[in-house]
Amino acid sequence: MPLRINLDDRHLHRSLAPHTLYKPASFLRCGILTNSERYRQQEPDIEIGFLTVDYLSRSYLPLEDAIIVDAGIIPTTSFIQQLKMLREGEFLTCMNTIIAQCGDQQIHEKTIDSQLYTLQNRWDLPKLNAEITLLDYQQITHGRVSADLPSHCRIIGPKEMFFMEQGAIAIDATFNTTNGPIYLAANSEIMEGSMIRGPFSLGERSQVKMGAKVYGATTIGPDCKVGGEINNVIFESFSNKSHDGFLGNGYISSWCNIGADTNASNLMNNYGTVEVHDYATGKTISSGEQFVGLHMGDHSKCGINTMFNTGTAVGVACNIYGPGFFKKHIPSFSFGEPNRLFPYRYDKAIEGIESMMARRNRSLCENDRAILLHLCSERESF
Repeated sequence: MPLRINLDDRHLHRSLAPHTLYKPASFLRCGILTNSERYRQQEPDIEIGFLTVDYLSRSYLPLEDAIIVDAGIIPTTSFIQQLKMLREGEFLTCMNTIIAQCGDQQIHEKTIDSQLYTLQNRWDLPKLNAEITLLDYQQITHGRVSADLPSHCRIIGPKEMFFMEQGAIAIDATFNTTNGPIYLAANSEIMEGSMIRGPFSLGERSQVKMGAKVYGATTIGPDCKVGGEINNVIFESFSNKSHDGFLGNGYISSWCNIGADTNASNLMNNYGTVEVHDYATGKTISSGEQFVGLHMGDHSKCGINTMFNTGTAVGVACNIYGPGFFKKHIPSFSFGEPNRLFPYRYDKAIEGIESMMARRNRSLCENDRAILLHLCSERESF
């Protein structure tokens, strides 16, 4: 009988926002894969449901008679084996926290002593990216042989830390695996003059533009285009940063576009701890981190020469542009410039979203529109 799990992200909905405003936490990317992909990669017959907030649960349904699992746990082979051994009334704990439960009652506790990586805040995504990329790389490439790298490219560092799927293209590029692995998925492309330092992964059909400078740990999901200077950033899927400009220590959700020469600070001028917007309380709090960059929600876009303060959070379906620095929290469905920011009309936002998606032969489904309508109607205050 296949393993059946419900990934519970209700406790993460605000702490991982804005990335979880439009979708459950298990669809966030950290390392090469999302958690949903990671479960299926290790357990192909697994059945996955979702326990999430009400407005998302209409699109992401739970399973009946399934083990409830903390959606923030990065699943390993040993963790999945522990889940498969759970029986009715048993629950798993790690560091005195319940992370999985079989049935409605908690009768018998089983403890996990091995290290588990857990996502708790949005800045954990880039922070853990190096370690999770290595775990994914070892799992995906185990027992396999890489495609040959063309002679006009070169590898600095251990060659076993470089893997290129059949169909990937690399032209006159430099890859440095000294600090971590580099993985190029099928039909991805590294254009000429690019310099890539691991840990790094490039998703299917994604492109790194000419002369790009990419530092690890960076993940580019499927169907993205990136260029300029990038340092420890995760791009989810279908998002673009095709031109010059700097992003560091951040996360870009799906269907985003970063305008040419956009720059986002990831370090305070005084080298202090970065303060960030807390979606749970609506207040400014300390992240406890020295490096926090731009975090952008799904379907948001910024124009050329946009400037972002350290630790800025941009909500879902924003269209922002203009000179000067934006505030560190830009609510969902915002439109305009730093000093002239307005609520973005739902019909106009949908028009822009559909135009971008049409270029990839995609469109919003009815459930997507319902989620966006909810976020627009419940938008945070300006």
